[in-house]
Amino acid sequence: MIARLRGRHRRSDLPSMLTGLDEALAALEGRADPAELAAAQAVTARAGERLRLSGEHTVVALAGATGSGKSSLFNALVGGEVSPVGVRRPTTSRAHACVWGAENAAPLVQWLGVPRKQTTWPHGGTDEHRHVGQQDLDGLVLLDLPDHDSTAADHRLEVDRLVRMVDLLVWVVDPQKYADAALHERYLRPLSGHDAVTVVVLNQVDTLSPDAVNQCVADLRRLIDDDGLRRAVLLTTSARTGAGLDGLVAVLAEAVRGRRARNDRLVADVEAAAAVLSDGVGANTRDEVGAAERAQLVEALAGAAGVSVIGSAVEQSWNLQAAGRMGWPPTRWLRRMRPDPLRRLHLRPSDRGEVRSMVRSSVPEPTPVQQAQVQTAVRRVSGSVADDLPRPWRDAVRRAAGGSSADLRDALDASVVGADLGADRRPAWWRLGGLLQWLLVVAALVGASWLLLLAFGAYLRLPDPPTPDVGGIAVPTLLLVGGVVLGWLLSAVGRAMARTGARLRRRRAESRLRDSIGAVAQRLVIGPVEAELARHATAVRGLDRARTG
Repeated sequence: MIARLRGRHRRSDLPSMLTGLDEALAALEGRADPAELAAAQAVTARAGERLRLSGEHTVVALAGATGSGKSSLFNALVGGEVSPVGVRRPTTSRAHACVWGAENAAPLVQWLGVPRKQTTWPHGGTDEHRHVGQQDLDGLVLLDLPDHDSTAADHRLEVDRLVRMVDLLVWVVDPQKYADAALHERYLRPLSGHDAVTVVVLNQVDTLSPDAVNQCVADLRRLIDDDGLRRAVLLTTSARTGAGLDGLVAVLAEAVRGRRARNDRLVADVEAAAAVLSDGVGANTRDEVGAAERAQLVEALAGAAGVSVIGSAVEQSWNLQAAGRMGWPPTRWLRRMRPDPLRRLHLRPSDRGEVRSMVRSSVPEPTPVQQAQVQTAVRRVSGSVADDLPRPWRDAVRRAAGGSSADLRDALDASVVGADLGADRRPAWWRLGGLLQWLLVVAALVGASWLLLLAFGAYLRLPDPPTPDVGGIAVPTLLLVGGVVLGWLLSAVGRAMARTGARLRRRRAESRLRDSIGAVAQRLVIGPVEAELARHATAVRGLDRARTG
């Protein structure tokens, strides 16, 4: 049976996954481990570069340890002595390459960084250049990497670089070192999730008995399964005798023919990068502060801004104005001697609006208790939405919530000064009541004057002039007594109505102040917190898209 590559092939999803990863990276800037961000950014950069290069070629790398026989296997696949083996292997840190089908392959080989002198182009794609077994390898770029366990550091660096760039990885191991910890811990285990683009070849099986081969294969299968490569293809070969070579060629031919290894590799890289970054975000995509936390914050800020003090001043100012308009005219001047509570707080509009905008209120500074309540409310806002987030996001949300605390007092004062308290709109019935009061004063003065004239005539012993009466009561007396009594009653009724209106004006003023303070809370506390939550939600959605397409 011919071994086949297995895995998910989602060619159409890759652009969407890359877009999602890019969105997540932008949102995670400053909120994730810089090394993890750099690694993920390198993935998107490599993916973009690889997608711009030839999609008709599949890059396959033979990687292995010293003595595994990968160079011999490379030469056997190529059909010639291209890559030196054994003691004749050069000390260069660069890979060797062989290309089947040279058209459009040069930029790809150049991107891989393989020197021209170590690249072979003997296979043009015609029948005479097909491999033994008539397997079509046109479009294959085969690399022979340096030994990953070389004592030369530049050899290992070259392996690490190309392992991240190639489309399909073929790990060549031998019966003596297939369980090498360096191979599994440094290379195979980090490639967990790259099953679709990983092939493991147990070479040199000609040195073992059939039973030993079976034992080695079973043990190697267990090891690579433990590495997370359960779907990776496992083959056995002998570069010396050619055993198993046709199976390897068939796998390579399938990868070249399907032209899906590039996509599968990039998908696996994006998924791996997203999985690493996902550890730094929470599952919560909440992007707004709850109504309860918002209300508690506004209430705490209202206390610190002196809303109750201002509301009381509005009520007192309204009653004072009502008394000045509807009180008994002879005693109004006593009311006017009392200072307006709103003016004392610098909250009474002046004749020039631009002057008012420059005036700071005289509302008392918040008490330590009120300041503590504000701080508690701010912490409650950040805590309610960030407690289940990873620490970097929790810290970011808390910084966002408290970042404008120094400006909060000034902003609250500006909102108080600029708020329309509605205390300067005098109702029409005040004018009517004031007019009636003056009419009653005039009536009382007429009655008093009339009575004085009658008294003066009686003093001079003049004949009494006829005096009209109503119900047996002289009109002058009715005018005097009625003007005074009705004026006092009208003043009392006006004060009662004014108290009701004052309470209503107080509630309206406090409501407007809370609305204004709510805008400050939104701008300086809630808005920055919700922006941070939206950023986290963008990161979560981007990573989900990067993992699932």
